[in-house]
Amino acid sequence: MERGIGVRLKEGIVAECSLLQDKILKDGVIKPGNLLKVDSFLNHQIDVPFISRLGKEFKELFADKKIDKILTIEASGIGIACLTAVYFGVPVVFAKKSAGSNMDKDMFATEVMSYTHNRMNHVVVSKKYLKAGEHVLIMDDFLANGCAVNGLLDLVKQAGGVTEGIGICIEKGFQGGGDALREAGYDVRSLAIIEKMDAETGTIVFR
Repeated sequence: MERGIGVRLKEGIVAECSLLQDKILKDGVIKPGNLLKVDSFLNHQIDVPFISRLGKEFKELFADKKIDKILTIEASGIGIACLTAVYFGVPVVFAKKSAGSNMDKDMFATEVMSYTHNRMNHVVVSKKYLKAGEHVLIMDDFLANGCAVNGLLDLVKQAGGVTEGIGICIEKGFQGGGDALREAGYDVRSLAIIEKMDAETGTIVFR
């Protein structure tokens, strides 16, 4: 049986939910195996007015950065990346998980492990759309162990670009990927960081 989500904030944190935290509590569903389903508004069906508000929040968070391009990975990062790009006035490039017959032959490529689907993905971006010297904001809907983001960082590095920051909608803080990226010196901004969630009780602990 699916339960409504309860909330608890980590001790010492002001008990005020962000816009996204509120939405998670209202519409999210916790599944066994530390899975959080937010496909009603973020990564299957997209609540465009709401996600646009998140895009505006990202623009405010990275307002001091020079951003030439936003880079994400298909498919679920595309919605938030595009609605954030509206506020920056820059293009979105999304890394593809396969090189189709209509893709350019001249590509940057990397490998990204998907633990959700238990497979390694070959991820590519055309060299026409990621260039040396460009200032890039990396974005995704979820950050768990950091595999997807590290793959995108590798693509920016191959292109000779500059990663200005990493914008994440929901970070699973208990899986450590975000903290490892911060320790490595990257500016990671997540709108909601989950420290713990329990499918049995339907409880989320936000950082």
